[in-house]
Amino acid sequence: MSDANLTATGKAPGLDGKAGGARASGLSFSNTWLRKLALPIALLALLGGFALADDRILTSYNLLNIAQQASYLALFAMAQMVVILTRGFDLSLGPTVSMVSVGAALAMAGMGGGEANGLVVVAAAVAAGFALAIACGLFNGVVVALLGVSPLVATLGSMNIAIGVATTISDGRPVQGVPATFSQTFYTGSILGLPIAIVIAIVVGGALAFVLSRTVFGRSLYIIGTNPQAAAVAGIPVKRLLVYAYVLCSSLAALGALMMTARTGSGEPNLGGTLALQSIAAAVVGGTSLAGGRGGVATAVLGALFITILSNGMNLTRIDGYVQMIVLGAIVILGVVLDRLRLEAR
Repeated sequence: MSDANLTATGKAPGLDGKAGGARASGLSFSNTWLRKLALPIALLALLGGFALADDRILTSYNLLNIAQQASYLALFAMAQMVVILTRGFDLSLGPTVSMVSVGAALAMAGMGGGEANGLVVVAAAVAAGFALAIACGLFNGVVVALLGVSPLVATLGSMNIAIGVATTISDGRPVQGVPATFSQTFYTGSILGLPIAIVIAIVVGGALAFVLSRTVFGRSLYIIGTNPQAAAVAGIPVKRLLVYAYVLCSSLAALGALMMTARTGSGEPNLGGTLALQSIAAAVVGGTSLAGGRGGVATAVLGALFITILSNGMNLTRIDGYVQMIVLGAIVILGVVLDRLRLEAR
């Protein structure tokens, strides 16, 4: 390069000057928007692909069904997202859902079910369900934060405890006696023409987004996930907030469990099924980082929509259920790989 091509500072134009800065800024802007739009584009492509295989996919009835199903998974994905932000996860979420379902149904049956005052029965179910969930979340939080046990081991242990509790108190059978008032409150009701499940998911999502972005507790979770040692040095009560995070996770799972119990009409000891895997998959696919410190309500909701559309499309196209499990497991692995690539690219 000749001297004529050098600036007064001895640097070539476009390397460190404004032109190069502008190009770098533009490239960064493009990459940021590409990452943000990748999943919405994938959602549309998924819908379009399944629509080519079965035209029932895009009917108004099925789209409303997808929205309702995604509402349940969105709650569970948001629950997982809260603890994933802190570099953890909750394998006990599915069994917690089963335990809450059975506990709430037993509370309603014990009060006479449909024969008792409807609102009192609903209140008893809500109280019993949240009490069980909070106890499970508190256990997970204490074991992880105060005893220093890894989230994998801690929630694996509580997963088996919750399964045992749900099976024992129900004798392994569905618990009947769910009154119409309960179903109306959490399943069949609607507000402004929207099914109650969708309304609950929107309200909870908005409230959680506010907590994560506008409160000290929410912002602290991101700091803990990014660098827990630095958070402790900065005076953030890391252990206490970790306990709160696991309690919040279980509480959100309890709400979803009550909604699913209203849908099934009974307390089911196997209601949780593969929800732990599905919720983690939804959170990770949506963009929540397993390394902690990155994610949000939008990532959980988009991930839940992706998993729900995929499941709905595979059901309508009659793909075997065991194959669907393989696909779900592959999606979790793919999500982790993409997350690792994103971290290495930063």
